[in-house]
Amino acid sequence: MNHETIFRLITILVVSIIFTISVSFRRRAEKQAGQLRSKEGQGAVRLVRLYVLLVWVVILAYLINPTWVQWAQMPLPIWVRSLGAGLVGLAIPLVYWVFVSLGLNISPTQSTRLGATLVTHGPYRWVRHPLYSVGCMAYLGLTLLTALWPILVGLIPALVFIIWRTPKEEARLIETFGEAYRTYMVRTGRYVPRLW
Repeated sequence: MNHETIFRLITILVVSIIFTISVSFRRRAEKQAGQLRSKEGQGAVRLVRLYVLLVWVVILAYLINPTWVQWAQMPLPIWVRSLGAGLVGLAIPLVYWVFVSLGLNISPTQSTRLGATLVTHGPYRWVRHPLYSVGCMAYLGLTLLTALWPILVGLIPALVFIIWRTPKEEARLIETFGEAYRTYMVRTGRYVPRLW
């Protein structure tokens, strides 16, 4: 078995696990949690999902037949691609930890759900938006693992969207939780833990 086959098998495994975790927790929240407080942000989410779908077409082509995307592969050494495998491997328990901590508070938009609770345990003890942080780490790891530059290019608009969306999301959280969220903001980092 050559290295490319091993990298493809690892990609299939980690993508399947992370996708399964995300979909199962999101579906559970849709079925059991309260409705969203508003429809705000749904258009932007649809647009980002369409863009991300284009990136996933490249990943699927790589998984089916890597020769289809040879034009997009970077000449990365095996150790760098192995580092990517480690990053996406580390993302699996982190994604699970984030979703378990969120419980039914998962929302596709910046709007909170009716009956939402303020989550300050698990990774939320240190970071206000760990799902964004872990997601970026996973995409970076996937870029290195597959050596496909379109994944990295696809991450740029996603980062812009996250940076645009976060203040709006935090404004909704302040509306919902008031001073408790403001206090929480003071002691936690937005995307990475505060070091002081």
